Amino acid sequence: MKFEHTEVFNFEGALRGMRNPLASWHKSDSYWEEKYVQHKHGSYSVPETEYVIGPKDMDLAKRLCNAGPEHRKFLRQIQVCVDITAPLYWWKEFDTYKIGTTANSTSTMHKLASTPITLECFEIDDFDPNLVYYSVPPYSMFDYYPTEINNTTGMLSEIIIEQLEYLRQKYNETKDKRYWKELVRWLPNGWLQTRTITMNYENLRSICNQRANHKLTEWHKFIEWAHTLPYAAELIFNEEVAK
Repeated sequence: MKFEHTEVFNFEGALRGMRNPLASWHKSDSYWEEKYVQHKHGSYSVPETEYVIGPKDMDLAKRLCNAGPEHRKFLRQIQVCVDITAPLYWWKEFDTYKIGTTANSTSTMHKLASTPITLECFEIDDFDPNLVYYSVPPYSMFDYYPTEINNTTGMLSEIIIEQLEYLRQKYNETKDKRYWKELVRWLPNGWLQTRTITMNYENLRSICNQRANHKLTEWHKFIEWAHTLPYAAELIFNEEVAK
């Protein structure tokens, strides 16, 4: 699972709107600050501006966050854009979050047959090659020990990938859509897909709260990424800070 090209924007507009109800813009103490960061393609530094939330604005922001969703509407205006590469089984759960999120995905339907299918096309971060997949029951009352079949060499994964790659190649050779349909039909849920996602800090608060104790390790990676966002501790996870 990967998170790339993360962008966070509109802090300035969101905090200005935060002060609209009491017309307290004159109390705002946030500002833009220029800093120098290492250029990713060289050994030199380049200027970059960063929005710094002042202590007065932060105090109001935290109080509004703690007051409930109807008071922290400004969080919906702090936007996040990120490219997430994750398995299909995780995307199925993420798709429950429709309000306030938008996604553009790489097309499985259009591009599935265009590149070779290898193990790297699947989520294998916590893959256990020694896991017992199933056991053969005793054949008679004298067989006390069933035979266990495991995946010690990754053989089962290799067989699955071989079959998928065969179908892909046959489709490209023949253009027979039956091969393409079988490839789509049997594609495992571990297939990695990249989507460009836009959402906001209020979405992130809800998602991270609901998925904090989920069994899927991908949700823990998502929450770890959310912790890296600007002012995440104060605005997304501020209830944890209060504890």
